[in-house]
Amino acid sequence: MEPIITRHRHEIRRRQLTVHSVSELTPHMIRIVLEGEDLADFTSLAPDDHLKLLLDTGAEAPEMRDYTPRSYDNAARRLVVDFAVHDAGPATAWALGAAKGDTITVAGPRGSAVVAPVFDWYLLIADETGLPAMGRWVEELPAGVQVVTLGAVPGAADEQLFQSAASHRAHWVHRPVSEAADPAPLLDAARALSLPEGKGFVWIAAEARVARALRDHIEGEKGHPKGWIKAAGYWILGEADASDKALD
Repeated sequence: MEPIITRHRHEIRRRQLTVHSVSELTPHMIRIVLEGEDLADFTSLAPDDHLKLLLDTGAEAPEMRDYTPRSYDNAARRLVVDFAVHDAGPATAWALGAAKGDTITVAGPRGSAVVAPVFDWYLLIADETGLPAMGRWVEELPAGVQVVTLGAVPGAADEQLFQSAASHRAHWVHRPVSEAADPAPLLDAARALSLPEGKGFVWIAAEARVARALRDHIEGEKGHPKGWIKAAGYWILGEADASDKALD
């Protein structure tokens, strides 16, 4: 039987890039387009890949933060990265102050975990930090499959519209950023969802406790196969630069 997830390793190299443009995608999301000849051989095979941003904070070594390659174009030598404005960390501070012509170094992705294209439907659940991966996943799905998304954002102005060849049904939960670590809003919305017929894959990205609660609900209460669920804690409340990508 074909494995559900195959892992691919990539050569790790640092790329010096320049800011091409900065825009406010939503009130709580900044989109930055980076460019440079170093992107000629950039590779990212999965929507939830992450690369490292190397941020100069004046310390002896740069601070490093994980971000999703929202999209990239090797021919145009451009890479899009979306920044959720939810804290005062070095990456958010850099994004808020970024301007055309600024430079930054990125590294990775180190690898890609590719989900086999054997599913009839996908359920993607994410808070602000997971929206870039969710958006890329929806946009890369082919015709003939169904995708249901459930996103948590502060308000209607923060909702995003994704274009896809797949049949897409979007659901949004509104709650303050201060309540992003509370599982209840997303968990209540997930309980109200009915899963499509056929073989489906569920992907979850949020604060670690929220992602764990959603994973347990999908597997336990909805009875979805454990091997067809991928849940990740993109951040951990109270811990700077922390994540639990495997929810171990």
